[in-house]
Amino acid sequence: MKIYLCAGAAALALLATTASAAELKFKPGEDKRLNWASYEDFKKAHGDLKGQTLNIFGPWRGDDEVLFQSVLAYFADATGINVKYASSENYEQQIVIDTQAGSPPDIAILPQPGLYADLAAKGFLVPLGDETAKWVKDNYGAGESWVGYGTYKGKDGASAYFAFPYKADLKSMVWYVPENFEEAGYKVPETMEDLFKLSDQIVKDGSTPWCIGLGSGGATGWPATDWVEDLMLRLNTPETYDKWVSNEIKFNDPKVVAAIEEFGKFAKNGKYVDGGVAAVASTDFRDSPKGLFGIPPKCYMHRQASFVPSFFPEGTKLGTDADFFYLPTYASKPELGKPVLGAGTLVSLTKDTKPARAFLEFLKTPIAHEVWMAQSSFLTPYKAAKPEAYANDTMRREGEILTTATSFRFDGSDLMPGKIGAGAFWTGMVDYVGGKSGEAVATDIQKAWDGLK
Repeated sequence: MKIYLCAGAAALALLATTASAAELKFKPGEDKRLNWASYEDFKKAHGDLKGQTLNIFGPWRGDDEVLFQSVLAYFADATGINVKYASSENYEQQIVIDTQAGSPPDIAILPQPGLYADLAAKGFLVPLGDETAKWVKDNYGAGESWVGYGTYKGKDGASAYFAFPYKADLKSMVWYVPENFEEAGYKVPETMEDLFKLSDQIVKDGSTPWCIGLGSGGATGWPATDWVEDLMLRLNTPETYDKWVSNEIKFNDPKVVAAIEEFGKFAKNGKYVDGGVAAVASTDFRDSPKGLFGIPPKCYMHRQASFVPSFFPEGTKLGTDADFFYLPTYASKPELGKPVLGAGTLVSLTKDTKPARAFLEFLKTPIAHEVWMAQSSFLTPYKAAKPEAYANDTMRREGEILTTATSFRFDGSDLMPGKIGAGAFWTGMVDYVGGKSGEAVATDIQKAWDGLK
């Protein structure tokens, strides 16, 4: 892969695009799905900043950048601020270069809490204040979880709130074809116990319940890590999950091994998976969901994140041809609530300016979420954003899972050291479905982690 890094503000400007009032996607007041009152109130409070400039650096490129620009246009229209957005193919490295060079943007948007923690420790981020942390806790589904992911130690060693959540991704999902369920007389399971009963019933009926594919080229194995993470959250408290991710609880702790073996109840049961156990590691994750759509279907269920419809057959209508349900929790563990596994982008101030603070206030308005919601590929845990603003019913239901979650946790492998989360964990899960025991795999991963010290 060719890596291209552009250093400094001058190069950033070359990549920047500017939002303007002429680009408004929806005329204010016309689309009743959107909370226009929040927009007008924000405009009255911050409409005196004309002529000032706000530089934002973020991860979105291509279609996502176009969608983000459609949101920025409303901020620019309300405030008169000249908004410049820039990105890079290697945005993680670029933000480090720019902050260290003393030429940061006003706002940085990143999906990596770990990278933010490093920037905060070096004094490159501006604390957002306890009142903003309280606002997120009170207004977001699983708000305390989101506050935790934005709280880091600053250069002085004191913890502070540095990163505001905006745009989330959902992973705790199982996809299925409603017509297949209806014809077979199956009902969507509401508990994990019911999910196993349904899987057993499908086998008894002579069919296969699951399609599971771990193939992904050099990244083969990562889909299994998502399974284990989701099961960790359904077998243990969020705090236990956090200790596992930070290795305070060792990878071969019995609680972790139990989650791996629970995944094995699905993936290592030859009657449960299309193609048998041997096909799990060799099937590409992009091809795996296609089994849902065979006639007859090769499988009835597929656990994967909200992005997977991109690999469904062309013309598939979500909600009709394909649908999803929340990966259920165990009836035997009601105390764990409704945990959600996912990811998200976080917004931080790298310069404490009036336009930057105004943008942070803008993100507290429903309209800042609803404009993107009404188009595509945007989910939010913000409870005041109107559910009817979502572009389709599938997104609305995904959003509901986020707003009603009792806890939210980022993908654990993404938070672990790269050689573990994107290395030993991936390969270990391939070894596991290949026949190695959960304890042996977990011990190998822990040895790799110990080797980093």
